[in-house]
Amino acid sequence: MEERMKQLDQSRAPIYEALEEFRQMRVVPFDVPGHKRGRGNPELTEFLGQQCIGVDVNSMKPLDNLCHPVSVIREAEILAAEAFGAENAFLMVGGTTSAVQSMVLTACKRGDEIILPRNVHRSVINALVLNGAIPVYVNPEVDKRLGIALGMKREQVANAIKEHPNAVAVLVNNPTYYGICSDLKAIVKMAHDAGMLCLADEAHGTHFYFGENLPISAMAAGADMAAVSMHKSGGSLTQSSLLLTGKNVNPGYVRQIINLTQTTSGSYLLMSSLDISRRNLTLRGRKIFKQVQELAEYAREEINAIGDYDAFGKELIDGDAVFDFDPTKLSVHTLDVGLAGIQVYDILRDEYDIQIEFGDLGNILAYLSIGDRVQEVERLVSALAEIRRRFKGDPSGLMTQEYIEPIVVASPQEAFYAPKKSLPIMETEGYICSEFVMCYPPGIPILAPGEKITADILKYISYAHEKGCQMTGPQDPKIENLNVLDI
Repeated sequence: MEERMKQLDQSRAPIYEALEEFRQMRVVPFDVPGHKRGRGNPELTEFLGQQCIGVDVNSMKPLDNLCHPVSVIREAEILAAEAFGAENAFLMVGGTTSAVQSMVLTACKRGDEIILPRNVHRSVINALVLNGAIPVYVNPEVDKRLGIALGMKREQVANAIKEHPNAVAVLVNNPTYYGICSDLKAIVKMAHDAGMLCLADEAHGTHFYFGENLPISAMAAGADMAAVSMHKSGGSLTQSSLLLTGKNVNPGYVRQIINLTQTTSGSYLLMSSLDISRRNLTLRGRKIFKQVQELAEYAREEINAIGDYDAFGKELIDGDAVFDFDPTKLSVHTLDVGLAGIQVYDILRDEYDIQIEFGDLGNILAYLSIGDRVQEVERLVSALAEIRRRFKGDPSGLMTQEYIEPIVVASPQEAFYAPKKSLPIMETEGYICSEFVMCYPPGIPILAPGEKITADILKYISYAHEKGCQMTGPQDPKIENLNVLDI
C-alpha cells in the first residue's frame, strides 16, 4: 500500500484500473451478485451492456471494501481529497442525501442545537429526525419579486450564535438550488470563533472546486465538512457523491457514522464513476467550467432578449444575503409571461421534448453542466420564445412566494415519532405537522415535522398542487390527508 501511495497522481483512477485488471482475469464467480456477470439475466445485460454488467461486482480483496477501504478505494479517496483541497474524502453511494446525513450525524447528537437556514434539503431535517438534534433556524431573506429564498445574512448568523452559544454547528447551503451563496468564509470564522463546526451542503457546488471566477468552495473557505454532489455538475453516475472533511474532524469517527446507514454492498459502477469523474475534473475542469459559464451567460442574454422572462444572475449580488452568485445556474423568472414556473416546465417537456431540472411557482431552472452544447441551449431559447408567443397571459393572481417562514413548535424527531392522527389536509390549520410536505424537486420542505400548519401554508400547498407541482412527503400518496400531532 505504501509503495502504491507514492505512485499516486491525479491522472490515475485506481478503482477503474483495478476493475479493468479484474475484467481481464476471467475469474469464475461463486459470489454475489447473482446475475454472474450478466449470464443469469440476459435481458438486463442487453439493456445495460456487457461492459457495464461485467463490472457490477462484489467487494473482494483485489477490489477493496467501501466500509473499510485499505487499497484501491482508499487510494481513490486520497486522490479525491487532494483534488478538492480536503483533509479526507469519502466515496458515497447513497447520493448526497447520504453525505448530508452523515455530515449532520457526525456533528450532532441527541439534544444538540444546530444553526441552519430553513430552506435546506429534506435530507438535513431527516438527519435531525434520526439523531434528535434541535434545529435553530435562520430564516433567509426573500426576494419578493422572484419569490425565492436568499442566503443567510452575516448578522442573522451572528445573532443565532449569540442566542444559542451551546450550538455545535452551523450549516450553510453553498449554493442554493438557484445559485445564491452566503458569505461562507465569514460564517466559517464566526462558527470557529464560537467553538462550532461549519458544515456545507454543496449538492450544487461541485464545480466551485475546479472552475475560475466562481464562488468560494467550502474547503477553500475553511469549512469542516462538505457534502458534494458529483453526479450533478461533476458528471458521475446518479447516486454517487463525496463527503469532504477538514482537519478538525476525526476521519475514523466519520467512517463509523457513514457505516451506520450506508450499504455494505457498495456499487463499483458508482465508485468507479466517482473515480473517473474526479480525474476528468482535475485534468480538464478549468476549461470545462469556463465553457459552461460562457454557455450560461449566452443563454441568459438570449432569454432576456425575448422579453418578459428574467434570466437572473450576478446583478442580484448585494454583498450579504446574496454574497455571491453561481454564474453556471440558468434560473429564469416566468411570472411576467403570465405562467407559473411549473407550467413552463410542463409545456417544455410535453410540447417541446425539453426536460429541465424543475419549475416552481415563479421560476424554472435549466441545469447546465459539462455535457451541454450551444445547439441545445438555442433550442431551449427558441422554445421559450414560442411559449411566450403562444401562452402569454395576465400575471395578476399568480403567487410568487417560494418560502414561508415556519413556526417551529417541536423538534423534528419529537414530532415525527409522537402519537399522531390523519386529517384531510385542508382541515389541519392550527395543528402541528408530524411529517413532510414538499415539492420535488427542489426537495425543500414546505412543512417539516414539528411545524405549525397555517392558513398561508395550506393556501400555498393547494396552489402548488393546482399548478402541477409534484408534491411528496406525506404518508398518504395522494396528498389528500396529513398526519398531525394527536394532542
